[in-house]
Amino acid sequence: MSRFSWSSFVAIVVKEFIQMRRDRLTFAMMVGIPMIQLALFGFAINSDPRHLPTAVINADQSEFSRSFLAALKNSGYFELTRVVQSEVEANRLLDEGEVQFVVTIPAQFSRDLLRGERPSLLVEADATDPSATGNAIAALNELARSALAHDLKGSAQSAAGGASAVELIIHRRYNPEGITQHNIVPGLMGVILTMTMIMMTGLAITRERERGTMEHLLAMPVNPLEVMLGKIMPYILVGYIQVLLILAASTFIFNVPIQGSLLLLLLCVLLFIAANLSVGIMFSTIARNQMQAMQMTFFFFLPSMLITGFMFPFRGMPVWAQRVGEILPLTHFLRLVRGIMLKGNGALETLPHLWPMALFMLVVIALGLKRFKRTLD
Repeated sequence: MSRFSWSSFVAIVVKEFIQMRRDRLTFAMMVGIPMIQLALFGFAINSDPRHLPTAVINADQSEFSRSFLAALKNSGYFELTRVVQSEVEANRLLDEGEVQFVVTIPAQFSRDLLRGERPSLLVEADATDPSATGNAIAALNELARSALAHDLKGSAQSAAGGASAVELIIHRRYNPEGITQHNIVPGLMGVILTMTMIMMTGLAITRERERGTMEHLLAMPVNPLEVMLGKIMPYILVGYIQVLLILAASTFIFNVPIQGSLLLLLLCVLLFIAANLSVGIMFSTIARNQMQAMQMTFFFFLPSMLITGFMFPFRGMPVWAQRVGEILPLTHFLRLVRGIMLKGNGALETLPHLWPMALFMLVVIALGLKRFKRTLD
């Protein structure tokens, strides 16, 4: 065995740096992924969401009700965004996910307070994600005791006796027991489809190019759209098999309810699968080998896991992270699937989450077709 040669060692190191410089995509991933992780975990991830959108039904309009609402806002957990006049409108806002809480103050609230009768305050929470509401609900108990202490005087203050002056009634809607599986298992459907659809499609087309079989496709009288649709159709079937397995497990193993229409859910899944397959196709037109296709899949999958509301509360993130999350199809699919399964949402409630996925798919398909035609030429 020859002795260790420093000149040979340096030559190998220089050669690897040259190779790394030529493979710019891999180098960008090596630098980009740690930076994304640093930005997301350092700035975007927050397990204690605040300023949660809250709707108010205030039938009392007294100084006591205004003091209580001011205390809610000052706590930092509640952002009073809507004033509604009926329970029907409040239920619609909760069903569509526009608000996290609905606070109802009854008409005789101030009268009962002055009589020392401990009036009831109803707080309804969208508890599909228990981690998004847990700390805010815990803060409510302290607010109920201290919010009105300054305004109550005389006999009313004596009647309270240091206890809470109001009776706080909290309804955890859609997931009253706060079972984590009811939130996680439906979300896993979107996470698994995102990972497998993008990865399998990207690898399949890139593998054709690596093995040289793409030339056979080029020799056939087909256009790029026909090639793309023909390549992705088998993966749509695979995606539905995954969905049916997850639905069976969620029903028979995890006891997750399906309150809405199963047919509507399956139709929405088709659009989500198509959106992810379009990403895989676009990646395949950029990647020069299967390794790069895998790297790009991970590059897309990482923010999809972290800033879409699957692992961490969506409303706990800063505004810039929420704006990025709104672009990703998984964000809308999570709201859609949880809405159908846990809330019983219908077509009207799911429509606001369908068009962003459709728009994302059309834009990505257009980019993929443009690059694919350039590859064919």
